Amino acid sequence: MPAFVTIYPYIVLIVGLFLGWRFSRSRLIFTLIILAIVDRTLRQLSFQPQAGIDVDHIVFDILSFLLPLNILIIAFIRERGIFTLRGVGRLGLISIQPFIIYTLVKFRYLEFFTFLDSKLVSSTFFEQVAIPQPSMLLFIIVFIFLIVNFVIKKDFLEGGLFWALLCMFGALLEKGANDVAIMYLSTSGLILIVSILEYSHNVAYRDELTGLPARRSLYETFLKLPNRYSIAMVDIDYFKKFNDQYGHDVGDQVLRMVASRILKVGGGGKSFRYGGEEFTIVFPGKTANETRQHVEQLRKTVADNLFVIRSTKRPMKKPNDLESAPRSSKRAQITVSIGVAERDENLTEPGDVLKAADEALLRAKKAGRDRIRIYGKLHAREE
Repeated sequence: MPAFVTIYPYIVLIVGLFLGWRFSRSRLIFTLIILAIVDRTLRQLSFQPQAGIDVDHIVFDILSFLLPLNILIIAFIRERGIFTLRGVGRLGLISIQPFIIYTLVKFRYLEFFTFLDSKLVSSTFFEQVAIPQPSMLLFIIVFIFLIVNFVIKKDFLEGGLFWALLCMFGALLEKGANDVAIMYLSTSGLILIVSILEYSHNVAYRDELTGLPARRSLYETFLKLPNRYSIAMVDIDYFKKFNDQYGHDVGDQVLRMVASRILKVGGGGKSFRYGGEEFTIVFPGKTANETRQHVEQLRKTVADNLFVIRSTKRPMKKPNDLESAPRSSKRAQITVSIGVAERDENLTEPGDVLKAADEALLRAKKAGRDRIRIYGKLHAREE
């Protein structure tokens, strides 16, 4: 165990810096550097008074205050790259803090830090906790901010920062560089690394615009399909013309609207964005005929709900006087064409079934759109 504790921080630091550089996640790199500074500082503290002044105690109080403060700043900043002017500036701001603290302590400018010993609440519990009360209050504020930030942004790194800060808090409670404190600090870095990996996985496997799983996720689903299944290909009718007429922003709204309908398809269908205006729905355990009723309900749902085209003069925020606000009078009917195919003795691989569903989709579009076609065992036929 002691050997692992010795190498654990270095493994986390090296892996984290590499992933931060590889994925251009400057906030991960900045946080790992802060953790490294905290780790090295704690290792130097002996908490032995020097000339009647407990310098190590003062340094610890400063450390416990600056740690959540820096995490709060990192949570606020945006990703701007590492080797940019802003990135270098932020790195310099982090790196210079230990030197400023060292200078102030060395030359006995300790009055700057008297507020850290303030007693905000008279309680025996807080007197037993190593972290001073102002720092404890700051930790609570940052915890609340990170929770709210995660709820709003739904970003993996925001959630990772919360759990990482919780581990940092646990490390400071140890008040020293014992094995437990080192494990806490290293684990906080590991949490951030995992959050970056989760973010990267989400980017690769989920479509950012619609929120549906992306094509790569579809192909992984193919590996787990049973012997019986069907696949539906869904295409938004005349989408290119609609996109050209109303603009890409409105086109994106249409994609999100259709995706929200596809996501609710019945029959145990699993929905994916295949690309462009095409979507794929996989129905494990269902034949094409069993699937038809579910995709027919989807087709009707999309067609029956008129799409409201927002006015270009519509304000970004909800106005106080709703009657005087400009309204959109444009309504557009969005329809979809659907092709369905099932696995059989001629179509044994998911790729073949997908291709057959795409052929059935083309027949649906040629037949006038806003309809469904099912690929038969021998050829595509109209239903």
